[in-house]
Amino acid sequence: MKKYFSIGFAFKATLSFILILSFFSAKAQTKAEEAKMNAFVANLMSKMTVDEKIGQLNLVTMGQAITGSVVNNGVEARIKKGEIGGVFGVYGTESVSKIQNLAVKESRLHIPLIFGLDVIHGHRTIFPIPLGISATWDMALIQQSARIAAKEATAEGLNWVFSPMVDIARDPRWGRISEGSGEDPWYGSQVAKAMVRGYQGHDMKNADAVMACVKHFALYGAAEAGREYNTVDMSLIKMYQDYLPPYKAALDAGAGSFMSSFNTINGVPATANQWLLTDLLRKQWGFKGFVVSDYTSLNEVTNHGLGDLQQVSQLALKAGLDMDMVGEGFLTTLKKSLKEGKITQHDIDQACRRVLEAKYKLGLFDNPNKSINPEKEKTDVMTDEHRKFARKIAEHSFVLLKNHDQTLPLKKSGGTIALVGPLADNHSEMLGTWVIAGDPNKSVSVREGIKNVVGDNVNILYARGSNITDDALLGLRAFPFGQDQMKDKRTPQEMIDEAVETAKKADVVVAVVGESANMSGESSSRSDISIPKSQEDLLKALSKTGKPLVIVLFNGRPLTLTWEDENASAILNAWAPGTEAGNAIADVLFGNYNPAGKITATFPRSVGQIPIYYSHKNTGRPFDGKGPAKFKSDYLDISNDPLYPFGYGLSYTTFSYSSVNLNKTNLKGNETLTATVTVSNTGKYAGEEVVQLYVGDPVASISRSVKELKGFQKIMLQPGESKDVSFNITTADLKFYNNQLVYDWEPGKFVVEIGTNSSDTHAASVQWSK
Repeated sequence: MKKYFSIGFAFKATLSFILILSFFSAKAQTKAEEAKMNAFVANLMSKMTVDEKIGQLNLVTMGQAITGSVVNNGVEARIKKGEIGGVFGVYGTESVSKIQNLAVKESRLHIPLIFGLDVIHGHRTIFPIPLGISATWDMALIQQSARIAAKEATAEGLNWVFSPMVDIARDPRWGRISEGSGEDPWYGSQVAKAMVRGYQGHDMKNADAVMACVKHFALYGAAEAGREYNTVDMSLIKMYQDYLPPYKAALDAGAGSFMSSFNTINGVPATANQWLLTDLLRKQWGFKGFVVSDYTSLNEVTNHGLGDLQQVSQLALKAGLDMDMVGEGFLTTLKKSLKEGKITQHDIDQACRRVLEAKYKLGLFDNPNKSINPEKEKTDVMTDEHRKFARKIAEHSFVLLKNHDQTLPLKKSGGTIALVGPLADNHSEMLGTWVIAGDPNKSVSVREGIKNVVGDNVNILYARGSNITDDALLGLRAFPFGQDQMKDKRTPQEMIDEAVETAKKADVVVAVVGESANMSGESSSRSDISIPKSQEDLLKALSKTGKPLVIVLFNGRPLTLTWEDENASAILNAWAPGTEAGNAIADVLFGNYNPAGKITATFPRSVGQIPIYYSHKNTGRPFDGKGPAKFKSDYLDISNDPLYPFGYGLSYTTFSYSSVNLNKTNLKGNETLTATVTVSNTGKYAGEEVVQLYVGDPVASISRSVKELKGFQKIMLQPGESKDVSFNITTADLKFYNNQLVYDWEPGKFVVEIGTNSSDTHAASVQWSK
């Protein structure tokens, strides 16, 4: 026995020694690589003129893909003069190669350019919008979506993507809620890490890796009134507790760059905010990458009232901004400010060094054309494998909001379906907002998808039913550049009449309705977040036929769906599913995949409830729904409760939860609490369930959120199967920022809740002392 003990001890000791040795070896290697980079960059900068250093801070667009209101001119000549550090909006190996060659062959010092693009939810193969991707609650899928996007983007010569957007958003009027992961800082942090790792891979020097650009730093999702580009004002505690964590998580995952936001913070625009870009990002958090402005956000500091272009440019440089996107404020004013003593050479050198270091980390000095391979452009883009994955992640993103009397899934053979709605046979609207390189002609419409899945086994009757919108102002502003809304020339009533007659011939109606891609995303705020009236009128007419009404909902945000929830038989929230939209929707409608998505942003009953989110604070006069409501925190005309709470999503099967079982009810110090529930599949279908853990801290030194998400597990259960699901909770899960901005936990009572969504949980309490 002693012999075996000695062998085991020796083995463990040896293993520990090897691990320690590996750690220090990796650390030494990192330091050596950093020293090599520093020496290279220092040597290069010693040869650079002031103009060439300022040129590295200049990011321009050449107009192939325009994502703002300004386009740069004279780019080629400036590249040769060394006055441009990077280009965005250009993709494709031929185009990128020509531009890169201008820099590395015809500029004095041959410094390569960095090539960026808005790659938001896929590059050529388009996945669901990020808000939809977040509804999968599957970090492996989310990371893989970024990995595939990086592979396709690099195949077309890119090495930098303006993603992930990690802004916490609790106001669905804001169009860019579609581009993030919803309202919760803990969950948003998990998504941020997964996206950065997917984009950057194991080593950014690899040919299929891109540098992530985390945006929008910071707090952009809290723009007042949900209006794009608007100001932000909040307490420091709210910043640190609720809005900053996903940015920090992305940084910790190794993100190479950050993008400043359009809004103000503590009265100072983010792009020129020294507290934000230097004190917080670099000194507190230790960020070593570079910061780029958003599209002309440097110039727009003037509109905020901080001075003319020269003045705001010097403010931004000193604040910690390294690269100026499109506006050319740095390019045209910094040399003058240097001569006037308003900035120092060190200020310019510091920003230049950070940009050059990013190019070094990407391996561009070793191989400026590392991602330019015409063969890969043919073999690595829009592959069958990528499309198969797009179909899978779309299926996993769908959220079943209602399913009365088991209307879904539909029968795969026999019967007649009336397929109606302006989005039912529409290729361009499948892709969603912020799609630069995606090809709508290669997307699968819902009508095509149904045909692909059930063929001639089901009789499908089609009628358009309505336009996306007949509202003149909404149509003008949602389609400002003459995009084809495919408006039907018939009157709205003629279209509805045709749809109603079609519905009368069917056993069930599937109405594919909702928002156009142009109704969410940047500069797409809406004060009315219901389904556009033309489509609402169609749904109401279809409802009167008495036929079961299945709504397939396209949306870039939570919508107000009170009528739909009351009158539809089933609602499948499909977001904007991407290239494989139709196939994925058909798979779910006909039961080839049982939907398991859960929403990550609360759906309000009315815009009057906004902002609405699950982790709200209590009030001094909370209304619990019991007894008289007068002199309580409520509305006279509506419930406080949302229509669909955070974490909500149904399945074709049903799940039951046991009460919460705790391994201890009294803990001290750094002990671990284990909370367990038994989850059972009580329905007829195999299905996935997202089991969610929330923790509440009812007594603290400051007012805390009523509960906070601290974990989840996604499990698969067969009909009749049960599974114990356990969560380990440590004091790290109890920490919060107090009124001194100290991140710590306080002893006392804690409430542990486990359930199927943030509202439907089982709870148990513990006492935890220090």
